[in-house]
Amino acid sequence: MAIRAVLWDIDDTIFDYAAASRSGMRAHLDIEGLPRAYATLDAALDAWDELTARHWARFAAGETDWHGQRRDRVRSFLDDEVSDESADAWFDRHIAHYEAAWSLFPDTLPVLDVLAVDYRHAVLSNSSLRNQERKLRILGVRDRFEALLCAAELGVAKPHPDAFLAGCAVLGLPPEEVVYVGDQPDIDARGAVEAGLKAVWLDRAGAGGRPELVRITGLGQLPDLLRRDTRFGAPDTFG
Repeated sequence: MAIRAVLWDIDDTIFDYAAASRSGMRAHLDIEGLPRAYATLDAALDAWDELTARHWARFAAGETDWHGQRRDRVRSFLDDEVSDESADAWFDRHIAHYEAAWSLFPDTLPVLDVLAVDYRHAVLSNSSLRNQERKLRILGVRDRFEALLCAAELGVAKPHPDAFLAGCAVLGLPPEEVVYVGDQPDIDARGAVEAGLKAVWLDRAGAGGRPELVRITGLGQLPDLLRRDTRFGAPDTFG
């Protein structure tokens, strides 16, 4: 069957989350001060990235809720059992700096423009509707997508098949007519394939490997790939 819709990841796929996260935390720590556990700013930034990945994984696995993973990140990072209220306030101050650094990747808008004519578009994110709805509106692209689904409200996160199937259901399309595009080879691409969708791993860093996955190194490669949709399922030849 022909591909009729693209289901998108947001962070580090169309939105440069990694750059915004580090820039925002750097600005935040310039004001808050470097926690005592870290000898350098770079060490603190690396620790924040690691803690974010760890506690997001716990959230995705259902081991904690949305607010819990945020509070746990703050407590682990500060090495301090602060109250829920103090953790929330610290995180909110961080968010203000993080949001000031938001930007789309340069290839996002050109590709959305090219694909707008021939494909329907929706978003499936392992975040929350409150966060991602606001993010897409501030970045000026919310109206590019018919629907926005997020793990916090769905009650299930990628790579669970039900998350991807919820995206197909909201589009009213069978999984084989939907392609998922995301930056994580397992959570995004492999998870989508196992749910019955087509999938594209956006490997911006050029890590390579994973020949079982369809891989691109930039969104500019996506339109031609979709037009040759018999390509899906074949070994990767990009990069």
